Amino acid sequence: MSAPWTVAALLAVLLVSVLLAVSVRGRSGRRAAARRAAADRAEAEDLRSRLAQLEARVARTERVHRQEADEPAGHLITLLGHEEAAAEDEQVPPPATTVPASLFADLVLREGVVQVAALAAGVRRALAPEQRHRVRLEMRREVKRARKQRRTEVREARRALADRQRSAA
Repeated sequence: MSAPWTVAALLAVLLVSVLLAVSVRGRSGRRAAARRAAADRAEAEDLRSRLAQLEARVARTERVHRQEADEPAGHLITLLGHEEAAAEDEQVPPPATTVPASLFADLVLREGVVQVAALAAGVRRALAPEQRHRVRLEMRREVKRARKQRRTEVREARRALADRQRSAA
């Protein structure tokens, strides 16, 4: 008789534990969602402030360009009369065109790798058996041509010497 009550009690404890687990999981999920929402709001606020700065910079440059367009053509030697624009430019320095260190390192390494790869390909091609054979053949042809040229020059020198000796005698 106590067996049905123990089974019912175990089922009730199991049901309560499942409900408790589901509610805890729901709360942790809601907390994570709230954290994500707060992070998104902070990022959106940061983006809004950056956008406002960029809009101010664009407006300032447009104002300077309008002032330059209104001025007569010629050379502006000083900023006399442009104190307002000069004061605003002093507050926000112009953006410098710099390359981030990681990009610079990447470019330098990439160029070095390309040069090393080109050198390796050239050496590999120069040391290929077909290339060595072709060089050997060219060298043989050049040696034969040089020998032939020397023989021809020696013959001509002998003929010239013989002609001089005949004309002298």
